Amino acid sequence: MSEWRNGRVARKTVWNDTHFSLAIDVEGPDFVAGQFVRVGVDVDDERVGRPYSLVNPPHEPLLEIFFNTVPDGPLSNQLARLEAGDEIWLTDSAKGLLTLEQVPAETRVLWLLATGTGVGPFLSIMQTDEPWRRFDQVVLGYGVRFVDNQGYGPLITQLQAEHRDQFRFVPFVTGEQTDGAFNCRIPAAIADGSLERHVGLQFDPDHSHVMLCGHSGMISDVVELLQQRGMRRHSRREPGHISTEKYH
Repeated sequence: MSEWRNGRVARKTVWNDTHFSLAIDVEGPDFVAGQFVRVGVDVDDERVGRPYSLVNPPHEPLLEIFFNTVPDGPLSNQLARLEAGDEIWLTDSAKGLLTLEQVPAETRVLWLLATGTGVGPFLSIMQTDEPWRRFDQVVLGYGVRFVDNQGYGPLITQLQAEHRDQFRFVPFVTGEQTDGAFNCRIPAAIADGSLERHVGLQFDPDHSHVMLCGHSGMISDVVELLQQRGMRRHSRREPGHISTEKYH
């Protein structure tokens, strides 16, 4: 059973009124890019915790989470009130299978499709050397309702500059018209083929692997569409083409 480790907030980033990042100074835990830990705060003598993916790569000393507040949420609003120097708790072990260790060796195109704060594990993965060594192309599709809900713009721009020939970033903004972004949900752009036409790549069962993180509706809709293309969920027992995460 995991134990709690005491940490301190080292840096807080406010993306907008509801979206925040916290960089945490804590001893461990070790993790693989794409994994998550439980994060907690003490509220009325009770420790309230929930899983959050780590945004930073494993080689960086501070552990970073990206989250949005939820009305009446028991933890997210408490996290949003924290400032640098405040106490925070993390479990001493990381978990999760949304890692490149799970991607079959024959994969040439890695599709990372996320909504909201679900982009976190993919940012961690892309800040390591492994995806750029292993894959010919990496596509990040990142969906939000409003453009100011999108976090880590400077990091994404940096990754585009560093991996210009390998990395394709495709933003989706459903709640407003934004230049350079699809004004639809990710599943809609898969269903009509516009995502594939935009990046010049196909969801090819022989050479593609798709990792999904974010809203459950997006995940279920994309899985259904990809299954119609002959792709199947990946598991340790039966390698496939689609990876998702279970946080509970």
